[in-house]
Amino acid sequence: MPDADALQTMPCFQLKGANVPLTALELRYFEVEAFEETLRDKIRQAPGFFRDIPLVVDLSRYKGPSSELDFFQLIGICRRHSMHVVAVRGGDEDQQRLARNASLALLPASSRPESPAGPDQETASQDTPSPEPTAEAARPVEQEQTVPAESRLITQPVRSGQQIYAPDGDLIILAPVQAGAEVLAAGNIHVYGPLRGRALAGVHGRHTARVFCQSLEAELVSIAGHYKISEDLQEKGWKAPAQIQLKENVLAVSPLA
Repeated sequence: MPDADALQTMPCFQLKGANVPLTALELRYFEVEAFEETLRDKIRQAPGFFRDIPLVVDLSRYKGPSSELDFFQLIGICRRHSMHVVAVRGGDEDQQRLARNASLALLPASSRPESPAGPDQETASQDTPSPEPTAEAARPVEQEQTVPAESRLITQPVRSGQQIYAPDGDLIILAPVQAGAEVLAAGNIHVYGPLRGRALAGVHGRHTARVFCQSLEAELVSIAGHYKISEDLQEKGWKAPAQIQLKENVLAVSPLA
């Protein structure tokens, strides 16, 4: 530990950019009882997944009047369920003023709707027409090449309570992922062993991300915000080599050839 003189000469802190996965709560309207009941339902589906996560309230599809948007009540409900609202994204001037009064950070509106995190697999395309394909969108291979490819390699077992994160590329694990562990990646996740914990690929919204494992025994698998819990995963490919990907905004499990 540095001595007192050294401490006085060094700065107290440094500010650095960070890639931190956040969960967006896409709010359609706010009514206290309906909000809390919906939140309880989501948590019952995957209790451990939502504990102590940071939330961003996305107002891009909010339809209710601003006068009913009580951020203090919303924050309080989330805290009672061990979820923490840290910011608001989008919204008009009145809504942003209410967010500031509740000491929430303001983030710019998303360039495109988020896919909701939920087993019902509801998607933005059900309410919003898909844009016409452009020349840029017609070159998926070229777009794929722009994704950062800084993979992270883990050679030891990922034990219960551990969290391993690859913020810029794929996560490759040459060992088992134990129950109670969590692995996250901006790109794909490869587990060369049993996957028993939670695996979240495409955490920044990359819908082409996939999860590969030698034995699918996961508590939860998520890709770009869509997730399935173990009860759903057991319907196909359970305890066998498998890959999980998004097909038409639904998580699909298929054998690993």
